[in-house]
Amino acid sequence: MANLHSAIKRIRSNDRKRVRNRIIRSKARSAVGIAKAAPQESKAAAIQKAIRELDRAASKGVIHKNNAARRKSRLLRELNAIKAPVAKKKA
Repeated sequence: MANLHSAIKRIRSNDRKRVRNRIIRSKARSAVGIAKAAPQESKAAAIQKAIRELDRAASKGVIHKNNAARRKSRLLRELNAIKAPVAKKKA
């Protein structure tokens, strides 16, 4: 256990931040999972919600901004694959 007042206060604030970060990270992960599992009809709306949660987590510093960008890119690539018909190669 810490003896200094500032160390005790730091432990308390770290606990608050840890709980807050876990909540935000969990919301982002859940939204991404829901977006991946969503049926094609509602996939666009689910991906938009996931992108919003990822941006929120990145802006609060819970995840790195490049991590959020990578996850958003993967989701949008999946969405574009569904929307755009696959072009047939000419032999």
